[in-house]
Amino acid sequence: MLDGTTAEIVERKALRINAAKTCQPIGAMYAALGIHGCMPHSHGSQGCCSYHRSHLTRHFKEPVMATTSSFTEGASVFGGLANLTQALRNIFSIYNPEIVAVHTTCLSEVIGDDIPTMIRKAKEEGSIPEGKMVIHANTPSFVGSHVYGFSNMVMGMVNYLSEKTGNTLNQINVIPGFVEPADMREIKRLAKEMGVKIVMFPDTSNVLDGPLTGQYKMYPEGGATMAQIKSAGDSIATIALGHFASHVPAATLEQKCNVPASFLELPIGVQATDRFVSALRGYAGVDIPASVELERGRLIDLMSDLHQYFHGKRVAISGDPDHVIALTRFLLELEMKPVYCITGSPGNQFEKRMHELLDPVVPNAKIKQCGDNFELHQWMKNEPVDLLISNTYGKYIARVENVPFVRFGFPILDRAAHRFYPTLGYMGAVNLINQMLNAFLDKKDRECAEEWFELVQ
Repeated sequence: MLDGTTAEIVERKALRINAAKTCQPIGAMYAALGIHGCMPHSHGSQGCCSYHRSHLTRHFKEPVMATTSSFTEGASVFGGLANLTQALRNIFSIYNPEIVAVHTTCLSEVIGDDIPTMIRKAKEEGSIPEGKMVIHANTPSFVGSHVYGFSNMVMGMVNYLSEKTGNTLNQINVIPGFVEPADMREIKRLAKEMGVKIVMFPDTSNVLDGPLTGQYKMYPEGGATMAQIKSAGDSIATIALGHFASHVPAATLEQKCNVPASFLELPIGVQATDRFVSALRGYAGVDIPASVELERGRLIDLMSDLHQYFHGKRVAISGDPDHVIALTRFLLELEMKPVYCITGSPGNQFEKRMHELLDPVVPNAKIKQCGDNFELHQWMKNEPVDLLISNTYGKYIARVENVPFVRFGFPILDRAAHRFYPTLGYMGAVNLINQMLNAFLDKKDRECAEEWFELVQ
């Protein structure tokens, strides 16, 4: 089918082909898995919940548990109060989570279910046991994207759980954005290396990348505890990584509990990681240890050694807005040229920030929010690129156009180990450089004449 993609571009307003996003509930479900002892709950039909679970399971190659209100025709007409009340009663009696995180779907949003009122009534009727908690987020699939769903669920954590007691704690909140478990672990490792205590929420490390122990646990060891999220209201500060996924929850916490917030881009590459490390240092009042400086030095050494492979290469990027922005900055550090940059998520901040980054160095770059991979493919047909960075759905474009391809973001459905390899921090940038270089050299080895098929590159 992609061989039939035309080079002629026709402006489309109401139609998306090969979308560069998915729906809000998937992001909300992923965020909820980052709370220890939490059962994500989809307030809608069984089909929605099954799709979201399977998509996350295929990406992480780990079983994702979630429950559903199981809407049928009756609930669709008369509302889902009875379904949610019965569901909560069953969930706590059978699965016994510490907390249930309810997110809505298209159906429950269209009929106008009032989730806070339903939760209150369920508690009054005894469907929620003493000491247990239910939170919620409104996540209509017909607006926003999975990134907004993630943000809305994290905002729900702040609204329901975080409190200010007046006893300031020597800790810093970190809202990591929609990133891999390995990235969350890398952020915690960097903070520990610096001697800084952080509270990260959500935290899916040791939830979706846990060890094989021979004993199944519905609620793995990982995840931010309710006590930790509650204590976020007494922290020194909050560092929000990624505007689209983390800005609103951090701003909500600042308004609710008067915890000052710093809004940073995802720490991919040298400059962005420098800013994150400097923010930790500034708030905690610590010095940057030699071990972190050595990591930074190794990254810069690698960038210098491999400069000839990356300089001037034209790159197309498709993905989540926070990812595309951070990747663009990193590619510019490598003196590459991000010429096509799209995201499926709405939000004017994306194009504004991308123009700030690219106009001085790649003035003819094409940038689009609410874009799709079909149009990206058309751009590439008209003016080819040297590298494509995208989630798994980009593989079809890469195959047709014979372009080196690096998988990045969500979802990655055709590879398995990505959840173990960070792309944030100095060492994450090393991993990214390795992936890009291998993509270039693999193509060269496949296509070069026999006399140029070298043992040493």
